[in-house]
Amino acid sequence: MKKRYKILLGLFTFWLLGMLIPQNLKMPVKGASPADYNSESFWYYPWGKSVTHKGVDIFAKEGTELQGATSGLVLYSGEIRMGGKVILILGPKWRLHYYAHLADIDEKLGAFISGGKKIGTVGSTGNAAGKAPHLHYSIFTLTPYPWRIDDAPQGWRKMFYLNPIDYLSSKP
Repeated sequence: MKKRYKILLGLFTFWLLGMLIPQNLKMPVKGASPADYNSESFWYYPWGKSVTHKGVDIFAKEGTELQGATSGLVLYSGEIRMGGKVILILGPKWRLHYYAHLADIDEKLGAFISGGKKIGTVGSTGNAAGKAPHLHYSIFTLTPYPWRIDDAPQGWRKMFYLNPIDYLSSKP
């Protein structure tokens, strides 16, 4: 029993340390402002194959620099069908930052990036092909927030998805 307690205490301490790291979010698209995204687009329904839009689309010219919104560890860097060229970064507070539809990717799996560092460029890959170039940016928390669940389509998933607009619009 003592060994199990030590393991649980170690895991809790590890989790707590991750929660204490400040995230200091920055706008991921260089030069973008609230005029470059729709402040009502988070949890927009209906939204194609994903049913509900679980992020924000920040529009910019093809090739515009994409910066890490916060520091973190690159967990995935590559291509997937829906997102096209994507980067997935584990950041502070055990949150996953998902950047999709990139034209170019500058970071590799396992890289540690600092907030504001160039990680790629804005594009229109994946299911954004043929549409205006933009970054789809989502924040997914590994620590569930069950009080956020509501009766919206896929509302149970709100305990995991955070509205990036809340963080982007709070910056001066």
